[in-house]
Amino acid sequence: MWKLKIAEGGSPWLRTTNNHVGRQFWEFDPNLGTPEDLAAVEEARKSFSDNRFVQKHSSDLLMRLQFSGENLISPVLPQVKIEDTDDVTEDMVENTLKRGVDFYSTIQAHDGHWPGDYGGPMFLLPGLIITLSITGALNTVLSEQHKQEMRRYLFNHQARNFSYLYYNSNEDGGWGLHIEGPSTMFGSVLNYVTLRLLGEGPNDGDGAMEKGRDWILNHGGATNITSWGKMWLSVLGAFEWSGNNPLPPEIWLLPYFLPIHPGRMWCHCRMVYLPMSYLYGKRFVGPITSTILSLRKELFTVPYHEVNWNEARNLCAKEDLYYPHPLVQDILWASLHKIVEPVLMRWPGANLREKAIRTAIEHIHYEDENTRYICIGPVNKVLNMLCCWVEDPNSEAFKLHLPRIHDFLWLAEDGMKMQGYNGSQLWDTSFAIQAILATNLVEEYGPVLKKAHSFVKNSQVLEDCPGDLNYWYRHISKGAWPFSTADHGWPISDCTAEGLKAALLLSEVPKEIVGEPIDAKRLYDAVNVIISLQNADGGLATYELTRSYPWLELINPAETFGDIVIDYPYVECTSAAIQALISFRKLYPGHRKKEVDECIEKAVKFIESIQAADGSWYGSWAVCFTYGTWFGVKGLVAVGKTLKNSSHVAKACEFLLSKQQPSGGWGESYLSCQDKVYSNLEGNRSHVVNTAWAMLALIGAGQAEVDQKPLDRAARYLINAQMENGDFPQQEIMGVFNRNCMITYAAYRNIFPIWALGEYRCQVLLQQGE
Repeated sequence: MWKLKIAEGGSPWLRTTNNHVGRQFWEFDPNLGTPEDLAAVEEARKSFSDNRFVQKHSSDLLMRLQFSGENLISPVLPQVKIEDTDDVTEDMVENTLKRGVDFYSTIQAHDGHWPGDYGGPMFLLPGLIITLSITGALNTVLSEQHKQEMRRYLFNHQARNFSYLYYNSNEDGGWGLHIEGPSTMFGSVLNYVTLRLLGEGPNDGDGAMEKGRDWILNHGGATNITSWGKMWLSVLGAFEWSGNNPLPPEIWLLPYFLPIHPGRMWCHCRMVYLPMSYLYGKRFVGPITSTILSLRKELFTVPYHEVNWNEARNLCAKEDLYYPHPLVQDILWASLHKIVEPVLMRWPGANLREKAIRTAIEHIHYEDENTRYICIGPVNKVLNMLCCWVEDPNSEAFKLHLPRIHDFLWLAEDGMKMQGYNGSQLWDTSFAIQAILATNLVEEYGPVLKKAHSFVKNSQVLEDCPGDLNYWYRHISKGAWPFSTADHGWPISDCTAEGLKAALLLSEVPKEIVGEPIDAKRLYDAVNVIISLQNADGGLATYELTRSYPWLELINPAETFGDIVIDYPYVECTSAAIQALISFRKLYPGHRKKEVDECIEKAVKFIESIQAADGSWYGSWAVCFTYGTWFGVKGLVAVGKTLKNSSHVAKACEFLLSKQQPSGGWGESYLSCQDKVYSNLEGNRSHVVNTAWAMLALIGAGQAEVDQKPLDRAARYLINAQMENGDFPQQEIMGVFNRNCMITYAAYRNIFPIWALGEYRCQVLLQQGE
């Protein structure tokens, strides 16, 4: 049986700054589990597989089953169901809140954070399996049980009507970019290849492999895969490097003042293209095994030696094309391919290539060492690991990479997936603290808050990265909070703001209940990070200042993702900064007063300037207009604006009210993110998370003083949605990045209904009674 382990090391090759606080990984132990435990796990798996076309998203049940066995569970209060004609009373809301927080506290880890699934994208696991296969580490790092669960996951998320375990006829057979998306060439080829490397034969899986291959060949074969897919197939040996557009590492040798210097790009973009350029510069190809030779036959519509690789460079299946290459890009790649590359591959140009490759690997090692070999994300994690092996298969760097693979793997009833980060620990915990505090049931949940407080204190980044930050293109990080863990360490504006908000709120609760407050000096450091991240236009981007121009998007080579080349300012990051600085200013009015005031004032103007004509804000990190509008409104409400005194807030409330469903809830589809137009969920269903965001925005804006009925209807929907055990249901996927790829936030279904009902109880119902 599998067991989730928390805040443990377990390998001499693991490095840590804070004794592994926040680390979460799954381990298989054949001696664990009673027959009842094992039966419950199998039932969860079968139920997912049977219903996976109705409910594509797992409910994170394996972690819930484990924790329910480990943690003391108080008796569950009776469930409340409200008829449409009934009034929502304060007792009903309090009962629902207690049931919700009682349940949520049972899935808190002993180090104070809430573990959970951060999967969703379908292109992450393939990079890992390709890398482990090339380096010969597949069977060392992954047990048979790991591989079995990965196969389960891939078959479970193959499009349409069948799987590895339960087969029906199937009219598709491909895989999408993410678990809820339609089939793409990128997803289908990479996941098919992954299954082959995990031991599935070309005709295995009860016809599943054949169906997958048919989808690929019927849509033009692997020559139509996206540029990232071409790169992965090339290092594997199932595609030729001459079929790739150039990724010259020499770009790292350009002077920084040029707007196209990679140091000016969004850190996720540059950190992915850094190792890609190293591998391209070396034209590295892994060992050609019998499986690779077989894949060369399976993936293409013509014999491998007849493929027109020059034509393949710019081919992309229409299903994958979210960001088509502009003509200027095609001209650029053709020029590099035909003119520049031949020069760099021969003496004396080869000397420059060698210098560029040395520069690239130097930057790769810096990133590895300063994230304790976790790396900023899962794509550059496995690419950096491959580069370390290519440089020296016996290197210490490669060995240090291996144990950190487990930080990215998550297990649920749908199988084992690779997450979009090493978790969302700090982000979720900061929100959870704010949600529980909003219920005003602080004393009852003191032990929960105390553990969460400890986690926040242990997760702040306490030092800048070493060396000359300008040389490494790094921003300051001392005082920041990361998205996941202190060991990951990359500073992020909104994570710093939410961490600061949580720390400040807890500092106002008696220390006998929640523990010692965080030292003021560390709060000052966090404020310093937030102020340092404000751009000239008043907005805040994610990890760094916006360092170049939007026109750079013209050279975005990733056909699948939008807006990836520079770090744009966002409503979410800017609003979180305003809210955090306002909270800070109340408690520390004298600290850097002028700078704090100016930062808030500029940020407010920025938020108002980017509001859409219909009153909404586009959310870039969750679905979508509901999320962005919650942030937009809360940023303005923090400075005293309401729907009565601000036309911006009034328009936002009108927008939200226009999207409320007959059920009383809100339900927004991920299609909003990619199409940039508000889309309801299929069948106009409501969603507990969208509903909570809309409620939080409306309550903050003062909707109750104008017309309370929309809030009552929303509260009724949330109360009725709660499950028998106090959990809330996992519905459609709610996270997003780069416009087009969805990602799971498993904790949102608990955090936000609790937060919204807490605000509703304290700000609406109790205010009424006064």
